[in-house]
Amino acid sequence: MKERLRVGWIVLALAVAMLIAPAAPLFAQAVNIDAAKKEGKVIVYGSVVPQAMDDLHKGFKAKYGIDVEYWRGDSTKVSERALAEWRAGRPGFDVVEANRGVQLIMKSEGLFAKNIPPSSEKFPAAVREKDGLITPWRVLPISILYNTELVKPADLPKTWDDLLHPKWMGKICMPDPTRHTTTAQFLWNLDTFKKDKWLDYVKALAKQKPIFVESLAPVTNKVIQGEAHLGITYVKYVKQYKGPVHYVLMDKHLADPNYISIGAKANHPNAARLYAEYATSVEGQKHIAEDGEFVFAPGVLPPIKDADKVQPNIIVMDNPTADEFKKLQTVTFREIFFAK
Repeated sequence: MKERLRVGWIVLALAVAMLIAPAAPLFAQAVNIDAAKKEGKVIVYGSVVPQAMDDLHKGFKAKYGIDVEYWRGDSTKVSERALAEWRAGRPGFDVVEANRGVQLIMKSEGLFAKNIPPSSEKFPAAVREKDGLITPWRVLPISILYNTELVKPADLPKTWDDLLHPKWMGKICMPDPTRHTTTAQFLWNLDTFKKDKWLDYVKALAKQKPIFVESLAPVTNKVIQGEAHLGITYVKYVKQYKGPVHYVLMDKHLADPNYISIGAKANHPNAARLYAEYATSVEGQKHIAEDGEFVFAPGVLPPIKDADKVQPNIIVMDNPTADEFKKLQTVTFREIFFAK
């Protein structure tokens, strides 16, 4: 049995008093804006595509006159670069942005300094880290994306079970779970809906002969190009990609939270703290939400149809341990999806 604490946003939404943490100035860390301005720049390693970060970075520079040097990779690559530099004794980052799984790995190796941006104190208490070493700032709900020109409204799947209908065989795109950690995590978290039958569901999904890609973003391209009719990926891509694509509004959406962390040996520590504060402020959250990202600031939504119905029904995914991840990807899912 999986011993995990699962955080259901829907449950939290019903308990607003518990969701929205009260102001706690004793724990938030004030930012020295003058010192940050003297440092002049901040170096950020992140998993968000650069074009989606442009407004945030332009707003930050316009407000404080501080440049942002941004390097982008998926979460796995972000952590690999940050860890390699850290172990070599030459960390080049001031701020690291990535999903929870890799942030926990980096945190365990001591990469981060404690930092609690004052604005983050208004975020849901359940997603905030008690030690203040990583700070939540956005969340990525997963759904079924579909090609609006190829899938008739009457045929639209409404649940994950609907993907198992024979008419979708060979028409579903998803990342290869033996190589893509978030997809492995997503399948593992399907026990939210399927309970102890979740692995049976994964086996049935494998029989649909899905089209594999390396990560979640390329799923959208496959759907838009018509190479797949359906795809398992993030809701936000319907805003970030142009083409005949939309998403299925589900009763509940599993989601992956992402975090911002400050380097324990940052070359620009004050600018890094100011960057984290700006990214978690309502102003910063509006910038990132405008490009389709779901965020934690109360009342801020992306310009996506029915986003207000997605957000209350988000369930934050839990993370397998490192050993569980290894077994899932190298044994369990390899046997299910690639056995001959």
